[in-house]
Amino acid sequence: MSTRLFHYLLVLASFLFAGLAHAEPIFEPAKPIPLYSYYPTGDVNALVTAPTSRPTPSFVLMGGGPDVDPAFRWMIQRAGIKPGTGGRFVVIRATGEDGYNPYIFYSDAASSTSENVAEMWVGGASLGLTSVETLVIPSVKAANNEAVNAILSKANVVFIAGGDQSHYIRFWKGTLLEKTLAALMKKNVPIGGTSAGLAVLGQFDYSALYKSATSELSMLDPYYKDITFDPSPLSLQGGFIAPPALESLIFDSHFDSRDRMGRFIAFISRIVAPTVTPGGTFGCSGGVLPASSSGNKTARGIGMSVETALLVQGNGEGNPVTARRVSNPSTTTESAVYFVRPSVPPSVCLPKTPLTISSVEVRKLADSQTVFNLTDWTGVPLYKQLDVTTGQLFPADWH
Repeated sequence: MSTRLFHYLLVLASFLFAGLAHAEPIFEPAKPIPLYSYYPTGDVNALVTAPTSRPTPSFVLMGGGPDVDPAFRWMIQRAGIKPGTGGRFVVIRATGEDGYNPYIFYSDAASSTSENVAEMWVGGASLGLTSVETLVIPSVKAANNEAVNAILSKANVVFIAGGDQSHYIRFWKGTLLEKTLAALMKKNVPIGGTSAGLAVLGQFDYSALYKSATSELSMLDPYYKDITFDPSPLSLQGGFIAPPALESLIFDSHFDSRDRMGRFIAFISRIVAPTVTPGGTFGCSGGVLPASSSGNKTARGIGMSVETALLVQGNGEGNPVTARRVSNPSTTTESAVYFVRPSVPPSVCLPKTPLTISSVEVRKLADSQTVFNLTDWTGVPLYKQLDVTTGQLFPADWH
């Protein structure tokens, strides 16, 4: 190459570089945020002959952490789904993606549909499912969307994922989605939830509209700002979902791993209605139910440990609602369920004042053979009686 040509190419390159350096930046147009997201796995167009309604209700109450494989299988079976019937399992959530789809549908990491199901897989296809579908519903507008509700309305099983229960209250309550869920519950379609999904299945829900309440602060002030409920104010009507089979109940998850007994007693105390006696006023302002060691319309709650599920079923008219605890075979935790009921109302329950309540009954279920009677609160002996005295839990080593 001649010296003149080389110099010419250098000058040309310098002009081109200078032009690029001063060029206007190129902006990619922003991608529109979808109203909702829909993730199907399997054949959503398959013929489903599984029953669209069931004779009695079924609920899975799951405590968060690792999902409990047998609980998902139980929901599928309670839905009347069998090999050859087909069935649609719909997961709903406000954030996240489709992580549940392969876990529920396939039998192992190789995406097989074999009857030999590996641990940490559900094997739904081998049980008869033809699809697992996840709906991410992140707004009121999405919850009112006709297409979203058309998908949900065809579900044979519904599962509410974990996340943030304040999203479920803010985005889903009072919408078409809630009406669709109510219609499914009327048909006794099995419904489950874990963590935040568990929190919204009671007659009363800890709605967590702000920060997550701690046990220490809850007992020091049972009305402090992070204790929020649905319905608000507390009422015997108007709660989100509020299945009749789970009346009078409030739930909490990650129970022993996050030391939540103190806050849970504060939550249940808040549900206890005020009563005036010759000895003074007891209970909590705004409460709606009595405290008692008998009866099925009393303030009470269930605390769920991680990697734990409570299988709740109705047993027909005039028969009690019963529950059985399950976990994974390889669990490394105790995976216990705690049934908590105040036998007497709080003696001190005021804003900005430490809570005092005595004789809170705790029953503990840590095996998978015992059947607990949710209706009359029997089947497991009394484990401990706890007191909260001026904001301190006794005994502190409750689990």
